[in-house]
Amino acid sequence: MTFAATQRSRSEDRRISPVFWVLLAVLGTSGWAVYSGYGNARFGVFLFVVAGWMVSLCLHEYAHARTALHGGDLTVGAKGYLTLNPLKYANILLSFVLPIVFVILGGIGLPGGSVWIERHRIQGRLKHSLISAAGPLVNLVCAALLLVPVGAGWLDDPATPVEWHGMQLPYSPLACAFAFLGLLQLSAALLNLLPVPGLDGYGIVEPWLSYQTRRAVEPFAPYGMLAVFALLWQPEVNRFFFDAVYGLMHLFGVSDDSFAALGHDLFRFWRD
Repeated sequence: MTFAATQRSRSEDRRISPVFWVLLAVLGTSGWAVYSGYGNARFGVFLFVVAGWMVSLCLHEYAHARTALHGGDLTVGAKGYLTLNPLKYANILLSFVLPIVFVILGGIGLPGGSVWIERHRIQGRLKHSLISAAGPLVNLVCAALLLVPVGAGWLDDPATPVEWHGMQLPYSPLACAFAFLGLLQLSAALLNLLPVPGLDGYGIVEPWLSYQTRRAVEPFAPYGMLAVFALLWQPEVNRFFFDAVYGLMHLFGVSDDSFAALGHDLFRFWRD
């Protein structure tokens, strides 16, 4: 293959996918509709949150792949991981279907993940840790971009209040949608940073563990995420977890927890 052909192939491997552009278009269009009051506000919030959540999942996986590329795994480009195309990931069920189902059913940001990194190509424990940390850091950045405008009052619009259980509240639907999507980003980051096998948090600490410890933990990796979510169904654990999430939201300036609660309520447009 000539140098020009190699450069052209590399450029195609990193070209943003039309699928991602469509997700951005849905996000922007639904956000404008909610802001302007066009159409059904509740369905608009649903589309905005789902599209925004899918965009963040694409960025999460892209961060893993991009960091791996700079760490030494040059195969991520050929696999299509740098195109932000969710259809290129190794397991669409784990990366997209289940996270969206958990958002709809429980309002929890399920950390997906199926970018296959060839770890043997990467040298150095710090590089391995950074690859695992890159995804959750993207969720934290997304949370800041969503929650800071809500906390600063930039989205306040008393002219379009939210009706909730028969009450008119002085919050705009868009601010509530931002808050709920920000809550999902924080919950995904917190869950993913847990040092549990199968999650990014364990991937951060794993390179620093002894070989014997890693071998002993390896058989439990496929069940780590299931164990975490089984615990989250316990009322006490669930309450503790969301207290931590709301505490982080306060740090971003969103001191009124009802923003996210209203956003979740609007998101479930199928409920009266």
